[in-house]
Amino acid sequence: SASEHSPNSENWSTPGAALLVVMLPGVPFADAIGAYIASAVIITAVGLSGTLDVLMRRIPAAVSSGMFAGILFSFGTRVFGSIPADPLLSLSMLAVYLLFRRLSPRYSVAAVMATGILICIWNGQMQFDSVRLALAKPVFTMPAWSGSTILGIGIPLALVTLTGQYISGMAVLHASGYQVRSNGIMTITGLASVLLAPFGSHAINLSSLTAAICTGKDAHEDPSRRYAAGLVCGGLYIAVGMFGTTVTTLFASLPVVFVAVLAGLALIGAFTTGLMGLADDRENLESGIVALLATASGIEFLGLGAPFWGLALGALSCLLLKK
Repeated sequence: SASEHSPNSENWSTPGAALLVVMLPGVPFADAIGAYIASAVIITAVGLSGTLDVLMRRIPAAVSSGMFAGILFSFGTRVFGSIPADPLLSLSMLAVYLLFRRLSPRYSVAAVMATGILICIWNGQMQFDSVRLALAKPVFTMPAWSGSTILGIGIPLALVTLTGQYISGMAVLHASGYQVRSNGIMTITGLASVLLAPFGSHAINLSSLTAAICTGKDAHEDPSRRYAAGLVCGGLYIAVGMFGTTVTTLFASLPVVFVAVLAGLALIGAFTTGLMGLADDRENLESGIVALLATASGIEFLGLGAPFWGLALGALSCLLLKK
């Protein structure tokens, strides 16, 4: 079945990184490593218990699809918001995308990336002077156990990763037709996080944006063949990790407009999938719209991100509106 060939993709926690930017300054790194491990243990325990699967089974398709579309909404709007900053680059990339969507949809994003890079080089917008090819060197740090750091960083990190990545990631997979269970994914990624935390990895998890790209029709028309996109993406993640400093420097040399337009165009297909899933569940359509708008708003409240509030408010709307 399609669920047996789900192209699951893992990544480190983006909302977790945002949390750490605020909370890590002043915290000894060894204490932070201990908090990372504590967070990973919590996520592994949730995965083994199957709690997230129970929750996802009770969420209407319109609500999960609305949250999924809401996550991607801002990426799409940045495509057009970037036009005033660099009309030549953004409009050229958009034109190439539309042309290849007509002629060869599978290669449209690759063509957009190639076009954008060529224009950036032609305009002198890419500076490679500081780019050096060098392998990253992992450094082991012995964890230290601080109760206050675990309470102040470890538990919030687990919470934002669960609400901001796992729930939205499972919604992406379900919206794309993969009715997979989360317990195996969460257990594997949780254990991987425990093992890699001493090297500075703060939360390996199911990546909703990567899954959105790898599970769409652009990856393959046959849902059972899309696992190849996940394998290729995983291989690229390994390469990026091995040459982390080089890749970071390379991306820093790219114009912000290029990155914004490329990401937005790459996710249009996934955004369409979310809207279709929302429209198909007509009984809960209004609740799905609430989930979409709440998630797209980018709300941050009580330490929880927009995907959580989109899901929560959409589910609450469903409870109140259904007879």
